[in-house]
Amino acid sequence: MEIDAELRRQIVVSLAAVLVFVVGLIGVGSLYGTGSGSTDGISLAPTGGLALVGLLGGFVLLMALVGVYLMRANGTDGAV
Repeated sequence: MEIDAELRRQIVVSLAAVLVFVVGLIGVGSLYGTGSGSTDGISLAPTGGLALVGLLGGFVLLMALVGVYLMRANGTDGAV
């Protein structure tokens, strides 16, 4: 299977969006993590939970925008 320029662009844009999300997860964990050292898992401060929900919502919106961008760059309007 040959990877053409369009598929390469889709892969790069999608991976960049996922990378932004992962960096956001690391940022939320480092800013709002309690760091108590307990053995029952990782815990967040209450504001960290809100930040995590906001990050997830932002990621969903980001992926929707990426999809719209890729459809327009491909020259399709998404109509069935």
